[in-house]
Amino acid sequence: MLKELNERKNELKKLAEQYKEKRNELNTQASELASKRNELNKKTKDLINEAQEYKKLRDENNKLVQENKDKRDELNSEANKLYSKIEQIRSKNNIDGPSLKEIEKEIQRLEFTQQTEVLTPQKEKELVNKIQDLKKQYESKKEQLENNTEIQRLSEEAQKYRDEASQYHNALAEYAQKAQEYHNKMVETFKKADQVREEADETHKQFVEYQDAADEQHKKFIAVQKDIRDIEKEIRNVKKSEASSKKAEEETTDKDAETIFSQFKSGEKKLTTESLLTLQKSGFMKNK
Repeated sequence: MLKELNERKNELKKLAEQYKEKRNELNTQASELASKRNELNKKTKDLINEAQEYKKLRDENNKLVQENKDKRDELNSEANKLYSKIEQIRSKNNIDGPSLKEIEKEIQRLEFTQQTEVLTPQKEKELVNKIQDLKKQYESKKEQLENNTEIQRLSEEAQKYRDEASQYHNALAEYAQKAQEYHNKMVETFKKADQVREEADETHKQFVEYQDAADEQHKKFIAVQKDIRDIEKEIRNVKKSEASSKKAEEETTDKDAETIFSQFKSGEKKLTTESLLTLQKSGFMKNK
């Protein structure tokens, strides 16, 4: 009985050790996955913070775009008011047709055509005549405008508004470009954050699987440990029972030996081989 119990106990100890080793191995893998997951979550957080910073810079530049746009439109509106007054004066004084700037621009265009294109003699003659007519028109209009100080004053004032508006427009374009660059960086960084977050979620899923597997091995280990304790308790009970039986047997043998010796001493009974064995077993003869 004791032999069988001890053999079963040793088998369970081996099994418990296997569960313990497997549990520890799974816990180690789960711990490694938890560390990786935490690193990925931190990276995700850092990327989101970086993207938010790009968003902040984009919004700041967009705000500057709007401010410069408002200022530009305000200045152009003032210039348009002045040009409207100029048109009224020109109409009143029969100074119609294109402006000096428009005439000058057309002259430059035609001169560029004359210099860069191959023309027939007839076409070139027509082009030269047209350029000369425009130059005369330019000088005539210039003289008209110079004689009209009101138009000249309003034109200069309107041009100042146009020049200042152009500066705001250039600034607007620069801020718009920066805003677009920050927007692109923001979108790209949020995309990276999503990718890292997906990897972190997958790692967490693996962590949970390994943790659950480790918990299962731990439950088996605890169950086997309980079985071992139950067997050890049974072994102790068996040993205790055997010890009690042995003690009872010894007490019986001692009593029998005392009776045999008493009967032998009084002459009531002779010693037989069996009687001698009983006396030897109890150790009665040594004591006597």
